[in-house]
Amino acid sequence: MADITAAMVKDLREKSGAGMMDCKKALNETGGDMDAAMDWLRTKGLAAAAKKSSRTAAEGLVGIAVAGTRGVAVEVNSQTDFVAKNDQFQTFVRDVTAIALEKGDDLDTLKAAPMAQGGTVEEVLTANIATIGENQVLRRVRAVSVSSGAVVPYVHNAAAPGLGKIGVLVGLESSAGIDVLEPLGKQIAMHVAAAFPLALDEAGLDADVIERERAIATEKAAESGKTPEIVARMVDGAIKKFAKENALLSQPIVMDGKTPVADVVAKAAKDAGTAIRLTDYVRFQLGEGIEREESDFAAEVAAASGVPQPTA
Repeated sequence: MADITAAMVKDLREKSGAGMMDCKKALNETGGDMDAAMDWLRTKGLAAAAKKSSRTAAEGLVGIAVAGTRGVAVEVNSQTDFVAKNDQFQTFVRDVTAIALEKGDDLDTLKAAPMAQGGTVEEVLTANIATIGENQVLRRVRAVSVSSGAVVPYVHNAAAPGLGKIGVLVGLESSAGIDVLEPLGKQIAMHVAAAFPLALDEAGLDADVIERERAIATEKAAESGKTPEIVARMVDGAIKKFAKENALLSQPIVMDGKTPVADVVAKAAKDAGTAIRLTDYVRFQLGEGIEREESDFAAEVAAASGVPQPTA
């Protein structure tokens, strides 16, 4: 049997919202596999299906920049939040975001791009690591563009102009003026930051994610004791509900909690007297999907000084 630690139980509890004993049982039942334990909790109805990775621990900044009908989001990670507040680090993220706006969203191309002060992006990042004394990683970059219309940016809880923990871009294809598209895009971008859609529309949802949801829904439905025909309908209904709740266009906008985003766009188009299409979006949340190892600071200091730690 796997050794289930208190840290594992705590981590699962934070990710799932389930009780401590339920998390411990889930880990025991799944041999300590965190993903399998999460699925076990959801199968038993003990974890929220829409629990998102909003409690990730990685630090750094997300940079957002827009020029005309093109926008870009960049994530640069650091080990601590102290570095994210450092002027040198913030300047680097801002400069790299501006370069990405020109060069595009291929990460290798961006790393090889020259910087104004000399050296490539990757070389300057390496120098910054030596100067600041903390590891830093240029993690990802993504662009959004439209042929006509606007790309609207939004940074949640900005640490500085264009820099923050969550960055969003919304692409609106239209001949409407910026006076129409900017407030509409800002409203949608704020929704994206809060609601964490998984895709623009239901067709865009990842097939592996859908299959995983189907497996969970099938196991839950089978426990109902219903006939196979009813179980199949229950599973189909669960998948339709999941798709509707996680596709941006079908999500109820957070501002009123009931109007689908697609209808918000349609109303804006009707009021403007011209077509408006929400074509793409990006949502970068700092550290999303990254797990940082918990450390005992006192133990690290003691180890560095050669002082042995007392045993319990």
